[in-house]
Amino acid sequence: MSALYTAIATADGNGRAGRTRTNDGQIDVQLAFPKEMGGSGAGTNPEQLFAAGYAACFSSALGMLAQQRKLDAKDAAVTAEVSLNPTDGGGFGLAVTLRVELPEALQGDAGHELVEAAHQVCPYSNATRGNIPVELVVE
Repeated sequence: MSALYTAIATADGNGRAGRTRTNDGQIDVQLAFPKEMGGSGAGTNPEQLFAAGYAACFSSALGMLAQQRKLDAKDAAVTAEVSLNPTDGGGFGLAVTLRVELPEALQGDAGHELVEAAHQVCPYSNATRGNIPVELVVE
């Protein structure tokens, strides 16, 4: 199956203390370790970029499914919290909490079902499933 789209980004320098940019120039950002990890915090970091991408992707999946089901989810908001955690083997792992704020009309079972369905079709959710913990919180 051929790809619908391929994003291309390059990181240089010292990874978290370097720069990353996309081949089309839409993203070109300085990277820095967050203050919580002893860095300057004078740039973004991979976890923030991942959180932004996951939130946007999940929101898109939610909107697509809502439209298919003739539900109004235009006022929904998705916040992704991406945590960097040490692993037992001395490496690092990620954990995600997706906080989904639904409009009043989607409170209850219909909203929860929509969020669960979005989690099944979102490419980020499919990529992370079985690899990192992802918690869904409907607010």
